[in-house]
Amino acid sequence: MRRGKQEADNKNESSPKSGSQGFNDIPKQIDPRMKETGKGPPSAKEEDLNKNALKIPPTSVVKQLAVAVESGKKLKTMKDFLASTRDSSPVRERSGLSFSAMKSLVLRDKEDKSTSEFGDDDEVVSFIKTLFDAEGQLLLKRNHSGSAATSLPRDIHAAPPDTFVVRLSEIIGRFMTLRKMALFWWRVVEELRRLWAEEQPIPRVPLDENPDLNSCLLYQQLQVINCCISRKRRRAIATETLDSILREASIHVDPIDVSASSVSSSVLYARLSSGELVLRLGADHPYEGVRMLETGEPVYAPVTQEGPLLTEDLIKETEELVLRTGSVGAGCSQLLSDMQAFKAANPGCIVEDFVRWHSPPDWSETNPDEEVKDCSDGGDATSRRGYLSTRMQKEGNLWHELWGTSKPLPAVKQAPLFDEELAVEGILSFLEDIAPSELFQQLFVSILGSAFVIAEGPLSKNSNLSKLFYECKDYVTATCQTSKWTDNIDDLCQVYGTVETMLVNPEDGLKLINQSEETTAPEEPKHRFKKLIQKISGKDRQFLRRQSSENDKSQEEKPQRQAFPNPFEGKSSLFSKKPPKPIPSTEIETPLFPDDMIGQVFHSCKYAM
Repeated sequence: MRRGKQEADNKNESSPKSGSQGFNDIPKQIDPRMKETGKGPPSAKEEDLNKNALKIPPTSVVKQLAVAVESGKKLKTMKDFLASTRDSSPVRERSGLSFSAMKSLVLRDKEDKSTSEFGDDDEVVSFIKTLFDAEGQLLLKRNHSGSAATSLPRDIHAAPPDTFVVRLSEIIGRFMTLRKMALFWWRVVEELRRLWAEEQPIPRVPLDENPDLNSCLLYQQLQVINCCISRKRRRAIATETLDSILREASIHVDPIDVSASSVSSSVLYARLSSGELVLRLGADHPYEGVRMLETGEPVYAPVTQEGPLLTEDLIKETEELVLRTGSVGAGCSQLLSDMQAFKAANPGCIVEDFVRWHSPPDWSETNPDEEVKDCSDGGDATSRRGYLSTRMQKEGNLWHELWGTSKPLPAVKQAPLFDEELAVEGILSFLEDIAPSELFQQLFVSILGSAFVIAEGPLSKNSNLSKLFYECKDYVTATCQTSKWTDNIDDLCQVYGTVETMLVNPEDGLKLINQSEETTAPEEPKHRFKKLIQKISGKDRQFLRRQSSENDKSQEEKPQRQAFPNPFEGKSSLFSKKPPKPIPSTEIETPLFPDDMIGQVFHSCKYAM
């Protein structure tokens, strides 16, 4: 529940058997050693993860994710992806990569024969435990600070470093075939369902934050799940508190006899103009010393319902709905809900009291000279105390109409405006059937962004390697901000491999630079990635300019009209909290409507309402 006007701030899973034909073949028994120790014996892969906790993931992990991205482009769902990889093998899956990329993966296969089979239940259970164990050792526990160092993941729309999505990327990229990657993803979704059913938050994801629109969609959806868990807990606490107040108040049959010493501080009353005491329900705290105009009792800010949780795909749907219908029904629902909560917390209040709390700019206090004049002329009480704004005084104003229909009802007793159960079920169903390319692209850019954040610390301080590192970083940023970045995924793997070489073996990195300078003709760029950057500045940036020109032309052809009919005739505090804006990019379309309009029309969202 929102406080006042602002928002309040062991796995019994198992692994797919070798040769299993589908997700239903996955056994449901947990390893006995895990029951005794709480964690199964670490596998060779997990030991490798822990050993390299202060390094970036190996290039082979990134290349395996690249294979998955390319293989999943023509498939619509993960079920199709799993069916298409029934007879897959590492050699077949990697046939589309360049020779150098495939060679490194084949060498890795030979070095990792002991863990090449996915049928070891202990190994998969251990990976699930590692992924979802919030108290265990962080696979990506690294120290990095500074906005410049952490800007790349946001620039390329990846998950933040040290988060669940990055950890998932590192683990799932270690499997040797696409089929094993798909089966492990289904195990992850099953575990997410278990956590939701038990109201346990997803580790490495903020507990109660609005979706970060600068991050990938998968990370936003996991944020929504954790936020819904926090909201359910707050609603349960609020309901219990309200029931306790009602039980205690029922002991005192005659509220007129109530004294300060006979009732706890949680039971609050308001005195009406008639002198009758009425119980306040859902009151949170006194509001800035303001008193009700009719009764003189203190105004209390109520506990109100929280607004919708909108990920970037739902925001786009909402904008399209408004464009088609001009609907603002959800905004009215939120306003009506706040009015009912305010009435329950402030018996004897009038609409002017509500406006003073909910939209202070729409209320002006009378200055002393006007007050003296009004008193001498026998003016009405409202004019002596202050006055509403012009828009609030217009005939047929929506606020007055809603106030007349609203009833005193605390937020916890109202019908929910946002259905957490429906929202999370929609997300989990979406993740089950997610397009393979959409999933693996997000995992690919997330591990890419995190690795560059880690590498930037030591490499930026190395005078011999820093220039090459920043060339690599600039290329990654420029490439991943285009809509067709997957066409250059093999080049991205090459860039990643160079950064890994510089980080793990600086001497080899210097050799690469020296060899590049010795074998490059005088008229050619000296560094190996200059050509890649030139390619971005050529074809891809020409594509962006062409797209921008076409967008400008289409905008000129459209007739000018009001984008959104606002019944409130101005911005109220109801919609003052805006989601974070994405990083500006020529690839990102300008929103059809301002951020404060988004919250008014969320009733069409496919996850909730």
